[in-house]
Amino acid sequence: MAAILPFRTEPAYSHGKAPVTGILLCNLGTPDEPTPAAVRRYLREFLSDARVVEIPRALWLPLLHGVILPVRSSKSAAKYATIWTPEGSPLKVHTVRQAALLEQALVADGHQVRVLPAMRYGNPSIASQLDALKAAGATRVLVLSAYPQYSGTTTASVVDAVNAWTTRARQLPELRFVNRYHDHPGYIDALAAGIESHWQVHGRSEHLVMSFHGVPERTLSLGDPYHCECHKTGRLLAERLGLAKEAYTVSFQSRFGKAKWLEPYTEPTLQALAARGVKRVDVACPGFTSDCLETLEEIAMEGRDAFLAAGGEGYQAIPCLNEHPAWISAMTMIAKQHMGGWPTETVAGADTEAALAASRQRSLAMGARD
Repeated sequence: MAAILPFRTEPAYSHGKAPVTGILLCNLGTPDEPTPAAVRRYLREFLSDARVVEIPRALWLPLLHGVILPVRSSKSAAKYATIWTPEGSPLKVHTVRQAALLEQALVADGHQVRVLPAMRYGNPSIASQLDALKAAGATRVLVLSAYPQYSGTTTASVVDAVNAWTTRARQLPELRFVNRYHDHPGYIDALAAGIESHWQVHGRSEHLVMSFHGVPERTLSLGDPYHCECHKTGRLLAERLGLAKEAYTVSFQSRFGKAKWLEPYTEPTLQALAARGVKRVDVACPGFTSDCLETLEEIAMEGRDAFLAAGGEGYQAIPCLNEHPAWISAMTMIAKQHMGGWPTETVAGADTEAALAASRQRSLAMGARD
């Protein structure tokens, strides 16, 4: 019989304290440092998730611990070392900044919220940041994933981690989840703004490759909407940029193992473009809201080498959304929509009850107009 884990210690309750709304901005994760030991810890957690690797545990775990982790940890650590910054992992640095900027934007817009970054794998963990939000008095929490396109391998795994935390919490906050925003106008506009900003400075190439993270092809036949949502993002972004169908390609990167993954694969796509005479390409990664190993090393370095070796002459990797003002604005819009009905708005010079009453009146008025 499985042992029952103890409940977490609840923060001290304060009567009359105004409730706080929290937002948890969740990204995939990163090792704590670019060393084989740190990368091994990170990969062990990441690749042990049954959402990520859908292979029976009895077959997968011995292979993971006996072969993959010993071999891949050192190789991955060397790659992380090429993109590491004085502040740390780019993915973590950007996610922390995004959370701070999102909070600033919401507060400036009259919303009383606390925004914290969290990593599905690694630090700061989802559980530790939910604890921190509860300690800050949060009675409502919006979980905003950094994954614009829904997938069971990513978005659903965040939900799993939150639900695991709830099993050990006595007093639960009200929870909401942002599952997807692949076709949200603000997100599409932010992607376009980032690409257009890059083109204004560096010029525009003949062809735009939109590279999304890959997943096994079997997930599509099993009902995962990820493939379709990536293509919808690509189509909407191309329309927003005014691109003809022949001027862009949607592809998938980061294949792992021998199974067939979503196609076309990014590196062969780049090689094929060069082989057919395309001399210059731009590569954007719309599915990544923060630059990370997959964009800074796999796309910006390995992708460039593959394209140039195949006969290409010019290659530009376009930065991810990161802290682009249009993306902060889009996140603010998405968060506000999903917090609808929650009394987050503040009223200058009013006490808490009056502020809540005013917020309710505005909500009722908006509902009447709809």
